[in-house]
Amino acid sequence: MKILVVEDDRKVAGFIEQGLREEGYAVDVAKDGDEATTLAHVNDYDAILLDLMLPKKNGLQVASELRREGRRTPILMLTARDSTEDVVRGLDAGADDYLSKPFKFDELLARLRALTRRGGAARLDRLTYGALDLDRLRHKARATGNLLDLTPREFQLLEHFMLHPEEVIRRTELLEKVWDMHFDPESNVVDVHVGNLRRKLREAGCDGLIQTVRGVGFCLKSAEAVEA
Repeated sequence: MKILVVEDDRKVAGFIEQGLREEGYAVDVAKDGDEATTLAHVNDYDAILLDLMLPKKNGLQVASELRREGRRTPILMLTARDSTEDVVRGLDAGADDYLSKPFKFDELLARLRALTRRGGAARLDRLTYGALDLDRLRHKARATGNLLDLTPREFQLLEHFMLHPEEVIRRTELLEKVWDMHFDPESNVVDVHVGNLRRKLREAGCDGLIQTVRGVGFCLKSAEAVEA
């Protein structure tokens, strides 16, 4: 899942970003309201963590603008203000939930899971392709019924492949969507992680699903699809 964190306090933003990445989320960070709306216009996020007090546009303005445009991405408002009036204003502006600062990271994760369960933009909580089954909420993946022991990065890779089955996916796209990195022609990070994922799929009885498209990238395709 891809999360947008909107927070102008660099220390708080760094704490949230690091924690989410360790849990296997892809994360973008915006430091003000203008940057937040720009990123929300060009990327599809599963949820937005939105601070109330921001430079340029505050959280209420950002939420209101996104909702006026018809964007349904779940929004969790982060605020040092927890008066009833402030909470009501945030919810009326389009936030789905709020969390008062300071907060425990476990509670942030729990609220984030609850928001994504309820959904926003079109989202599938379970992905299937052939003998593969991936539960996006519980972060569990199975191949031929066998539970896969995947790292957070491997899970994200498999999730991205299963969101785009039988499509050729470029390495640059994987770096952007899974690693949030610009393309480094000297890096073999994608190939290494894809190799590890292939090995685990093979050991679980799903060999040959992730194919290399020479000079371009990779494709998730079953033997039946190849023959067709």
